[in-house]
Amino acid sequence: MVQEKRGGLPSLDLLLTFLEVYRAGSVSAASQRLGFTQPAVSGQLARLEEQLGEPLFVRSSRGVTPTQRAAMLATRVSGHVDGLRSALGPSDEPLLGGTVRVGAAAEFMTLRATPVLADLARQGVRVHAVLGLADDLLSALAADRLDLVVSAVRPTHDTLHAEAFLDEEFVLVAPPAMAHTVDAERLGREPVAALAHLPLVAYADELPIVRRYWRSEFGRRPPNPVAFVVSDLRAVLEAVVTGAGISVLPRYIAAPALHSGTVVQLHEPEVAPLNTLYLTVRRGAPGNPAVTVLRDTLRQAARRWDGL
Repeated sequence: MVQEKRGGLPSLDLLLTFLEVYRAGSVSAASQRLGFTQPAVSGQLARLEEQLGEPLFVRSSRGVTPTQRAAMLATRVSGHVDGLRSALGPSDEPLLGGTVRVGAAAEFMTLRATPVLADLARQGVRVHAVLGLADDLLSALAADRLDLVVSAVRPTHDTLHAEAFLDEEFVLVAPPAMAHTVDAERLGREPVAALAHLPLVAYADELPIVRRYWRSEFGRRPPNPVAFVVSDLRAVLEAVVTGAGISVLPRYIAAPALHSGTVVQLHEPEVAPLNTLYLTVRRGAPGNPAVTVLRDTLRQAARRWDGL
């Protein structure tokens, strides 16, 4: 038997197991798909993480949340691994064919939707993924430049049909050093004043996510200075980790950093603030089997994710 070494190329078996866990969202579901025991799957994951020198998943009672390293690894290897599996597997399964044009925010597309779209591509569908802001993507959908959009905005255009798909949970996060400067007693009594000295890291100049959190939880806009604006929530997280300021992020993006302790949750609301995502298509559009399969697959994946 060849001895595996840290830093070497991972075996195909380890990568297959990793992709099943990544797509299923839990070790138990992946073990059922693979026909392995849960300890065997956990052991293979541990071996892969040891070889790579960093964790790939954050474990919780609800399953596993992929780290950013896991998302990058899945994007890089899924096509190659699935191609080998397809070449070695049965060849009598009919292909879907056609093209599907799908739009979503960059973070959701990268960390959640890409594995689902890769499954569709393996069925013979040509996937055209577009990244952008909700309003721009919905306009493209209405103009027949896209077939499906995952949107954080419920469309008002009467030619579009939207269904509630998934809820994002938002968390207020800070680097530990900044969190230590907040008076806990005052935070409970006067949260806006207790946090006012901390600079903000924001997704856009209008502070869309941060402003919504402040108004929902504290009843007013944030008076804080803005230190850093970057239009990618993964970059927002990195800016918080490196000490640029505090911010509000979807939990699925912040989870790896919360688990590692590089950021902390600064405020614990009684009811977690949620933001609904919508699966949106054009009303009366010609039937595209690939779009139908994509919608069904995304719905199934959302149940495994159990919220963001």
